[in-house]
Order: sequence, then C-alpha cells, then structure tokens
Amino acid sequence: EQEVGVMVGVVSSVKALWETRIRRLQEDEDEQRRKSTRGGATGRLGVGVWEDRAVLARLRKKLQTEDGRLVLRIEQEEWKMLPDCLVQLSQVHEWQIHRTGLQKIPHCITSFQNLLVLDLSRNGVTEIPKQIGKLPQLRELLLSCNRIQFVPEELSCCESLERLELAMNRDLDQLPDQLRNLKKLQHLDLSMNDFPAVPDCVVALPALQWLDMGGNGLRRLPEDIHRMETLHTLWLQRNRLEKLPENISRMKSLDTLVLSCNLLTDIPPLMEDMSNLRFVNFRDNPLSLDVTLPCTETKDEDDREMFGREFMQTYIREARKRASAVLHMHRVPRQSPVIAASSPA
Repeated sequence: EQEVGVMVGVVSSVKALWETRIRRLQEDEDEQRRKSTRGGATGRLGVGVWEDRAVLARLRKKLQTEDGRLVLRIEQEEWKMLPDCLVQLSQVHEWQIHRTGLQKIPHCITSFQNLLVLDLSRNGVTEIPKQIGKLPQLRELLLSCNRIQFVPEELSCCESLERLELAMNRDLDQLPDQLRNLKKLQHLDLSMNDFPAVPDCVVALPALQWLDMGGNGLRRLPEDIHRMETLHTLWLQRNRLEKLPENISRMKSLDTLVLSCNLLTDIPPLMEDMSNLRFVNFRDNPLSLDVTLPCTETKDEDDREMFGREFMQTYIREARKRASAVLHMHRVPRQSPVIAASSPA
C-alpha cells in the first residue's frame, strides 16, 4: 500500500509538471501570436507613415512665398484626390491647383483657417462642400472650368469673400438666395453656364462692381437692374436678349457694357443720358436701323468697337428723327371750314 501511495504521488507530480509545461507553452504561443499581430500592424502602419512622409515632402516642394503669402502651387500634375496629410500644411494662405484632374475639395479644408485664396480652376471638381462656409478669411474662390452643378447656401458664410468665379461649369443654372449676404463681394463671373435669368441674389449684392454673365441663356434683364448701384462693368455678350429695360439708364456707376451677339432690335432712348458710360458694344445684334459712323468707315471691326458710345448716341438720335418723320407723314391735315353758299333771293 505504501508503494502504491508513492506511485500515485509520482504520477500526480508528473501530471502537474506536464500541465504546467503545457500551460506555459500555450502562453508562449499566445504571446508569439500577439507579437506577430502587433508586428504586422506596425509594419503596415510603418508603410503608411512612410508613404505620407513621401507625399508630404512632395507637397512641401510645391510651396512658394509670394508677396508675403505662403502659396501651394500645383500645375499639370495628376492629383485627383488630395491626401489627408495635407492638413500638416494648414498655414498655407493660397491654393493654386490647376489642370490636375482634381475631383473633390477635401473636407479637411476647414483646417486651413488662414486661407485667403482657393483657386482650383481647370480641374474636374463636381461640388463645393458645405464646409466651405467655415473659412471666414477666404477672399477669393476661383472654380471656373470645372463640373459644378450646385452651390451650397453655406458659401454665404464666407463673409470676407470679394471674388467668386464659376465660369464654364456648363450645367450651373441657379444660385442660393442666401448669397445676397456676401456684403464684400465685388467680382462675380458666371459666364458660359446655363442661367436663364440674372439671379435675384446677384441684383441684391451691395458691393458688386464687376459682373460677367456672357454665354448663358438670358432672355431678359431684371426690371430693377438699377438696384446694382455700385456696378461699373457688365458683360452680357452671347445671350438671347431681345430688349433692354428702361431702368438700365439709371445705372449711374456703369461705365462698361458689353451686349454683343444678342437679339436686340432697339436701343432705349434714355440710354443717351448715361454720361458715365464710356464703353458699350452692340455689335452683332439685329438692330432695326442701319447706322454707320463717318469716322469708322475706314476702320476694321475691332477699331469700330471703340466707337460704341458714339454709335449708341447716333443710333438714338437717328431713331428719334425717323420716328418724328413717320409721325409727321401720318399727321392728318386740318380741313378748312366749309362755308355754305347763300341761296339767291
């Protein structure tokens, strides 16, 4: 019995020893597995970090200092998407990114609180993110020659915006009414889009000085166009305007008016009194009167455009003369009173 007890004790000790070894082996395997997993993640993370560093170094080479501003300038390189590591350059004052195929303005744009100019002209940008409204210092937003179809109302929160260019986005045909709140906007380019009329918010912009709506589908101008009191340059070429509102003569600040290639058949007589208008172009319109200035008979077409104001005034005077002549021709002469002859007594 004593031997049996000893044997049982030995077996138990051996069993415990093996169980301990097996447990430790299991723990070692688990630790190795965890290390392997961490090592793989670290390896992948390391690759990502090095890629970001390489991209960031590439972007840093695109930085230039111009007139005291830090400018990120990328021209004719393929950057369809901008990397997240770009936020490390948040001190930049200007983005000048052209002809890169860029498709999207990144949402991290809000990190660039010092941004004054965002110029992404001639790319493939399809939308303006709502986050654009979180850039209170932004002065210029230049997005001409892209694929934008919609402008968010949040853009009206860019209270410092002075220049907005959205030319040649083709399908763009409306603006949110909230843009009338851009109190400092002076320059607006909406040319070569699909606007059927001048948006109400544009007429209401209090500081607007320069407006280009050429190459749209405008058929009429707003009757209250004279509300644009600070406007000095108005481009309306290549539209389908058939007449001008009389109130255009009340635009006292207007000095340049381009109306070439429309469907105008007449010039409002009141425009004769627009003393501040220095340059006006009515070229290639089906005007009802054929008026030629003697001083331009030997000039080519480009030279004749310099005499647009003289042409306008001459046209209005000639139209007035012809209207007076027509009125005179149709005036009914007074009949002499008929005196009845007395019958002989």
